[in-house]
Amino acid sequence: QVQLVESGGGLVQAGGSLRLACVASGFLFRVYRMDWYHQTPGKQRELVATITSSGSTDYADSVKGRFTISRVNAENTVYLQMNSLKSEDTGVYYCHTQLRVGGYDYWGQGTQVTVSS
Repeated sequence: QVQLVESGGGLVQAGGSLRLACVASGFLFRVYRMDWYHQTPGKQRELVATITSSGSTDYADSVKGRFTISRVNAENTVYLQMNSLKSEDTGVYYCHTQLRVGGYDYWGQGTQVTVSS
């Protein structure tokens, strides 16, 4: 079955960096788009970054120039490099994919990022 396992979260000071990783299994990773979402308490998950099977990327305006999404298909892994972190980046980050457009949403368990100011 599809599994997404995130890691790499933690506590960091404002201005610092973290790299999140999401290891995927149970599907042909290299042909699917992968996303990172961000959620804070009481709010809906928001799309932060996406990478297509061909490596094209897109970002939320709030993270452009600071975050970089990448993938290593040989490792079934998608990364989110987070630089110049701000307090508003605090929250849980989730890895996400769909195996067809409009299909079931697969989520990881999330990894907590806390940015102290």
